Amino acid sequence: MSDTVSVVAEVERELARQRCRRADGDPPELRTSTLTHVAWVPPRWLDRAHATLDGLEERHPARTILLVPEPRRRDGVEAKVEVREFDLPGLGTEVMSEVVEVRLRGAAAAHPSSIVLPLLVSDLPVFCRWRGDLDVSSPAFKDLVRVVDRLVVDSAEWRDPAGSYPRLTRLFERVVVSDLAYRRGLAWRLRLSEHWPGIRSLSRIRVVGPKADALLLAGWLRSRLRRAVELTHRSASVLDAVTLDGVPVAPPQGGTPTGSDALSAELEVLGRDPVYEAAARRADA
Repeated sequence: MSDTVSVVAEVERELARQRCRRADGDPPELRTSTLTHVAWVPPRWLDRAHATLDGLEERHPARTILLVPEPRRRDGVEAKVEVREFDLPGLGTEVMSEVVEVRLRGAAAAHPSSIVLPLLVSDLPVFCRWRGDLDVSSPAFKDLVRVVDRLVVDSAEWRDPAGSYPRLTRLFERVVVSDLAYRRGLAWRLRLSEHWPGIRSLSRIRVVGPKADALLLAGWLRSRLRRAVELTHRSASVLDAVTLDGVPVAPPQGGTPTGSDALSAELEVLGRDPVYEAAARRADA
């Protein structure tokens, strides 16, 4: 499938075919989607995107549109469709999620909205999970921001988180933004809140964990305390330890949420989070 119009028509036909493939007499299926989930997934992120999608399971019945840009390939658009079914225990029925994986080749990679817009589920919110580095100046990024309601990023995937936060904050008036790196720090922020009011005079925080997670944790403290807080950072795969002015903080219970759990939580949120936005503005201080 190479022409965008024909691709969209074939996708809709295949979705209808797979939804109706069950034999008469089987339990009824719930075909209701709660949102349209668009994901910008460069090829190197595709395996992780599929793993995250698998982990969402029945929590968010949705139409998911995986956009895989291949700008160096010959111009064209190709798509494959899958309808996934999940049992609802005790109800004798199933919910269905639709996954449309679209390869955008050549010039098509710069204009993803041409395939996204006709595939959106009417009157439902549109979330975009942008995988990989933040490239706010790219035609594809600008194109998607114009058509989605929510932008979900993970600043731990960026080459330069500190240098990219100022570019991200300029989007706050155009689209609702959230960051999975900030979501992963929720349990630590709750733990640090327990140190109030003694934490009011904090001057230094040391964080062992991903750089982006550490920057946002420090930005949150600076914005809430309205004071300068110096950050010392040591790299680790997950948020592992926090020290306030030399005093270790007891780690929270439960461990770090999975990528699926963090994304699932963000897919429940529609409005802006002013506390997160303030933290992002102070993350590069």
